[in-house]
Amino acid sequence: MKRPIRIALVGRPNVGKSALFNRICQRRKAIVHEKEGVTRDRLYERAELFGTDFEIIDTGGIKTALHEDAFQEEITIQAQIAIEEADSIIMVADCRTGLHPLDAYVASILQKTGKKVTLAVNKVDADHFIPDAAEFYGLGIKHLFPVSAHHGNNVAELLQEALKDIEPEEMAEESDSIKVAFIGRPNVGKSTLMNHLLNERRCVVSPEAGTTRDAIDVKYTHDGIEYTLIDTAGIRKKKGEKEAVDKFAALRTEKVIERADVCVLLLDATQGLTAHDKRIAQMIEEQGKGCVLLFNKWDMVKGFRMEHCQTAIRMEAHFLAHCPVLFISALEGRNVDKIFEQINLVNDAMTMRVSTGKLNSFVEEMMHRYHPPMIKGKRLRIYYLTQIKTHPPRFLLFVNHAALMGETYKKYLINRFRETFGFDGVPLTFMLRDKKKQEERAALKPRPASQHHKEALEDEIFVEELLATTAAEDLLN
Repeated sequence: MKRPIRIALVGRPNVGKSALFNRICQRRKAIVHEKEGVTRDRLYERAELFGTDFEIIDTGGIKTALHEDAFQEEITIQAQIAIEEADSIIMVADCRTGLHPLDAYVASILQKTGKKVTLAVNKVDADHFIPDAAEFYGLGIKHLFPVSAHHGNNVAELLQEALKDIEPEEMAEESDSIKVAFIGRPNVGKSTLMNHLLNERRCVVSPEAGTTRDAIDVKYTHDGIEYTLIDTAGIRKKKGEKEAVDKFAALRTEKVIERADVCVLLLDATQGLTAHDKRIAQMIEEQGKGCVLLFNKWDMVKGFRMEHCQTAIRMEAHFLAHCPVLFISALEGRNVDKIFEQINLVNDAMTMRVSTGKLNSFVEEMMHRYHPPMIKGKRLRIYYLTQIKTHPPRFLLFVNHAALMGETYKKYLINRFRETFGFDGVPLTFMLRDKKKQEERAALKPRPASQHHKEALEDEIFVEELLATTAAEDLLN
């Protein structure tokens, strides 16, 4: 199997690289904003042109060392790595602002690589702008295309030239990987952890919160198992989203949670579990995703025991009480090697299926230990329990009256269920199905003389119906 050709988009800040990236991908993956410096990490996305598959790489804008920017050194490093990885390079310039000294600086860097360079003069949104693109021939790049990332003009021709005469490399065939998203507040160490796991400067790292804006996907293999590691932007409080790009980054993080198999929630051990952390955990649970809890920066904690921290979690956050917990230092690499063991544990739980026989034996034993309380003269009766879905696990309880399932008894069943079957780090959903109303089944069989026989007949009919329903659901799953 051949690896797709890699094309890197390179240029100075705010020339429309991310807009062109989105146009080529045909979806809005990279954040586009009029403010320069929004893109900091490098983004990868697969695309196709006339039957040819390729990979497009978006990079941050390159400046000279004279420009004062807290992130510029790291951004430049990310762009340089993309240039090294690329088979072909598209330099992007801005027709509206004209030829800029930084364009000449970037062109000189690219021409020294010896790789094929194609020049895209962007923002040529109308024909009367085409003559303005001619001055960019002064950069010494032979193949020049006036394009419009906004309208898509000449983008196909640009890509056709960039792909021309480039031979893709052979690569091993990829199998399905476990998608792992690193989630958390800004500046808790997500990018530092990613860089430590990959042993490279894959993501921009800075003490300033909010460094990462886009979601970064990286393929990674550990002990023969393939993963897709996703570094995300920190989720700020709503009042902390002062810039539009912060809001866009938060929305993209929510989308990442949707497509992840397991979420790794990073917490700052020096600050403990905050109210905002709980809201993020609730977001993970509501999306039905597995969760591993990491307390990062544990090397900076003094005079506090891990056991006390775990007890506090069980008391303050119900869902997190069932998640595997690790205390790590991403900076020093402490306990980082244990992360994938916990990820595999949670991923296995997400796909685990328990047989109907074991589930109903469990229900019978639990009800024998602790009978449901009487509510308004009636007692809850559980006829049947079956698993109807995995990823995440979902179960269906057939009962006489759903209203009789009190919150206390429900918690009792769920807690004992986790003790019996595990499902660590996985949200469990139990749905209730009532018996049908007496009037709806009265016509099925003759009415018995006594009330006792009447109730027994209702239960018999109901069990027959639920067995048929369960059999159908099992076939669907």
